Amino acid sequence: MKIRKAVIPAAGFGTRFLPASKAQPKEMLPIVDTPTIQYVMEEVENAGISDVLMIIGKGKRAIEEHFDRNFELESELAEKNRVEELNQIRRISEMCNIFFVYQKELNGLGDAVSYARSHVGDEPFVVLLGDTIIDTNNGNSITAEMIRVYEQHQAPVVLLEEVDPKKVSRYGIVGGKMLGNNIFEIDRLVEKPSVEEAPSNLAVAGRYILTPDIFECIDQTPRGKNDEIQLTDAMQLLLKRRRFYGLKLDGVRHDIGNKLDFIKTNILYALKRKDMGEDVRRFILETAERLKQ
Repeated sequence: MKIRKAVIPAAGFGTRFLPASKAQPKEMLPIVDTPTIQYVMEEVENAGISDVLMIIGKGKRAIEEHFDRNFELESELAEKNRVEELNQIRRISEMCNIFFVYQKELNGLGDAVSYARSHVGDEPFVVLLGDTIIDTNNGNSITAEMIRVYEQHQAPVVLLEEVDPKKVSRYGIVGGKMLGNNIFEIDRLVEKPSVEEAPSNLAVAGRYILTPDIFECIDQTPRGKNDEIQLTDAMQLLLKRRRFYGLKLDGVRHDIGNKLDFIKTNILYALKRKDMGEDVRRFILETAERLKQ
């Protein structure tokens, strides 16, 4: 069955970014001048998916407003003949068909995904974390690449990233075997294992293609790490029913929920900009030289 729908969980408080996230969703924190979640939406759009469900929570109305029309702003830009900016903001509201649902209580990623049950029905779907940006080395949408793996194997797929073996306790970790072409057949998923328990150093990297039977598995999943319903635990149950694959990332994952990665990503994206890249590069070199003195 063709994948037509995407789900973006974005309900968390973002406490690591307080006080900035007190009244502003962390997903709306900008990378240079573009909110993080807009990059995620562009990835979805570039994969040919036009139907998106966002799972949001209290204080997340700014996400809804960002993807809605702003007629007053459009009128002002049109009057001032600022055509480029006008086209930019109109394109945002035309990217995809976006629906919103509120997660009533924050009970973990597994619980958040369960809110998509009615929306996706009996279709496979993509899950993208709203605070994670993926850059592939070939420039393609990673969601599009994962869809190709799904179409080949007709089974769930997760994105995998190699992490420092000493840091596996921060991630959902998989075990299994490499098949070639960066495709990994998974036989085990463990949420935040200790270094001794980890079956590998391949971590689930914020992108999933799931089949609708995941919802029954979520229903059967008890609370796990952090007293939350973990999606990794539900996927381990699903693994008992069907084959499961991973696509090893050939590129870079930017975790915008992490302060240091947020700063690094802003610098990297600024360096790529034609309107400021050279100035930013010069500033970095001059600053580094001053710090040596």
